[in-house]
Amino acid sequence: MIRLSISARQALAKLTLPVLIAAAFGLLLLGKADALLAEHARMALSDTLAPIYGALAEPLARFRGMLADGQRVLTLSGENARLRQENERLRRWQSVALALDAENAALRADLHWIPDPSVSFVTARVVADAGGEYARSVLLSVGPNHSVAKGQIALDDRGLVGRVTEVGERSARVLLITDINSRVPVTLESSGARAMLIGTNGKQPRLMYWPEGTSPAEGEPVVTSAEANAFPAGLPVGTVHYTGPNAAEVEPAARLDQLAIVRLFDYGLHGVLPPEASARPIEPLARADRVLPGRR
Repeated sequence: MIRLSISARQALAKLTLPVLIAAAFGLLLLGKADALLAEHARMALSDTLAPIYGALAEPLARFRGMLADGQRVLTLSGENARLRQENERLRRWQSVALALDAENAALRADLHWIPDPSVSFVTARVVADAGGEYARSVLLSVGPNHSVAKGQIALDDRGLVGRVTEVGERSARVLLITDINSRVPVTLESSGARAMLIGTNGKQPRLMYWPEGTSPAEGEPVVTSAEANAFPAGLPVGTVHYTGPNAAEVEPAARLDQLAIVRLFDYGLHGVLPPEASARPIEPLARADRVLPGRR
């Protein structure tokens, strides 16, 4: 075995980096000079390493699968624990709901309560959210032979959307509660005070004309009122939100900016519609031989 002195080892160590740099440059120049040779060399190296990669890939894939299975087991364990707790809470609420339902039925029997009649509705898809004479309205596709009429109430799965203002043979337009032409009589659910909800063409309509001495509270629920026979009472509208001093607005419960499907309810209310929109006009005299009473 050849023994090198300390100085020789130090010299070799100093030459290692320059030799590697020179070899790298040489390989780069060789690759530029003969691209075909470089490609053959790369493919030969790849062919040599491919079986090694293949042999290592299978145990690595199994190891990754074991890790994924372990993570799923830990996740399922936590999820099962959460579901057990939620199931227990639901059982407690179920017993409370059953007790309240029995109490409610007993009170209705004592009061001889007459339930509200069932309301018919149709479901329609929103096909456009602009156009027409209103700034905030949506166009619905209702198909032929529909039963949609002016004045019907539009709701989504969360709350009040608006009401039908125009009806065609295959479409209908709904005026949203945020339009500047919209007026909705509402009730402040906590205080019971009446107010008027007025659209602003913005994202939130404004509350106005509440009774003196009663101010809407931040976060107070707002529902529709039966005033003027325009809306049924109790439909969810939204919650009160102040944007400034004495500037009470309502955050709509309905997702007015993401409307896709709405339901049109026929409550039989025509308090805000003109007579010609809710009743058929009288047929004019079509024959010349018809005479008024008392005339020949």
